Amino acid sequence: MLRLTWVQPEDLLGHELRQAAQDGREPKAVAARWRAAGGPEAPARAGASPEPASRYLRLLAEDLLDELAELPSSLADAEPTDLAAIKALCPNWPAPYGGSGAAAPTAPAVSGTSDPTALTASGPLAPSRSGTTTPGATASAVPHAADPDRLEAAWLGRAVGCLLGKPVEKLPLDAIRQLARATGNWPLSTWFTARGVPDDLAARYPWNRRSAATSLAENIDGMPEDDDLNYPLLNLLLLRRRGKGFTTADVARLWLDELPAGRAFTAERVAYRNLLLGIEPPRTARHRNPFREWIGALIRADVHGWTNPGDPAAAAEQAHRDATLTHTANGVHAAMFAAAVIAAATSGAHDVHACLAAGLTVVPPGSRLARAVRHAIELAAVHEDFDTVVDELHTAHAATYHWVHAVPNTALIAAALTHANGDFTGSVCRAVSGGWDTDSNGATAGSVAAALAGSPAALPENWTAPLKNRLATSIGDFDGSGFDALARLTHREASRR
Repeated sequence: MLRLTWVQPEDLLGHELRQAAQDGREPKAVAARWRAAGGPEAPARAGASPEPASRYLRLLAEDLLDELAELPSSLADAEPTDLAAIKALCPNWPAPYGGSGAAAPTAPAVSGTSDPTALTASGPLAPSRSGTTTPGATASAVPHAADPDRLEAAWLGRAVGCLLGKPVEKLPLDAIRQLARATGNWPLSTWFTARGVPDDLAARYPWNRRSAATSLAENIDGMPEDDDLNYPLLNLLLLRRRGKGFTTADVARLWLDELPAGRAFTAERVAYRNLLLGIEPPRTARHRNPFREWIGALIRADVHGWTNPGDPAAAAEQAHRDATLTHTANGVHAAMFAAAVIAAATSGAHDVHACLAAGLTVVPPGSRLARAVRHAIELAAVHEDFDTVVDELHTAHAATYHWVHAVPNTALIAAALTHANGDFTGSVCRAVSGGWDTDSNGATAGSVAAALAGSPAALPENWTAPLKNRLATSIGDFDGSGFDALARLTHREASRR
């Protein structure tokens, strides 16, 4: 029996009820009707429930999905999707490329408050845990030439972080800790391995079945295919074909031409289905799409940052046009945040704290995402033990958000980068060790930290050598490409005006 994941109405409804509660709607009456009819909860970790619903339940789910979409949100004004509305809420939106720029937020001593709403988008940004402050730096609107070595490092860093997180994707936090400790790899510092894991522990917490054969230390042989690398490749192809002035419709056309439907998941799969139904962007992001605030748009943001070094505003605007095909509100904000952070890192002119500050300038400061990121940065600044940071983040978010939602995952990425002070190994290992969407978080943290490192030679060989400068993908003609070749292509697009 084929149970297609991420599109069955009876499975979407449970996720939409949760999304409605998160974004300030009142779904209780709809939820009561669904449960009275015998409707199931959303699958906790899988994309589809094990058994199909009755025809009645499926039709009811479709009706209720549409009814939920009509409910007004009390958070709409603080968490807009429209770019002009986002900019209007961001008092420190970066100046355009070539403008005078605004000084990036500095990092004075943290106030000591644990209130996640206490910090503002314009500061303070947390200092390093040594108590020193981060020097102010201009992280916007400073012209920077793209550096091919830095871009190659960033591609490699994204791949390494993704590959590190692949075998433990979908596992609960305690399982990740136990598996790593069983092999003497905690705090996490190198690849996961099955060698030395007790049989009973391995049976209780099996590695990700799709990834174990290609992502454990004993069997890595190049970079296997993953959506966290497929989307950067798609966006590289997008820029080659349409340039930096691409539209959301251009993204949609490219996906239909080049992205196999089976390689899209969650919000991307729903939007793909919507395109095939004749629904046009940006409605593709809203129609029966309960995953529209999940992490999918964030994992597509890197190329927008890499091709706009030193220009977080342009990177964020590119990411917005890409993200609105599939996402709304915090899902879009997360992509813009990541693109701006990566643009600042790719300039080579700023430390990780200034880069994170640049990312917050493009996110509405009253949004759930901005509050979560500020809280995470503060936690990372004041706790020496990263496990404590992770535990507090899980306490704050795990009961509210799905493990693939953009809010907790973006917060974890920011915490990992802050706590590691931008160090490559420290950043990817902390991001993966924090659980949730492990491969995506490792990939984004790896991209930022490797761009800050500046060159492939600056990355430890134990991370880069197993990749063998080879990437597998089903996108375009990129299968088997080397990261050096991808860097050259990215450099070409970064240099286009």
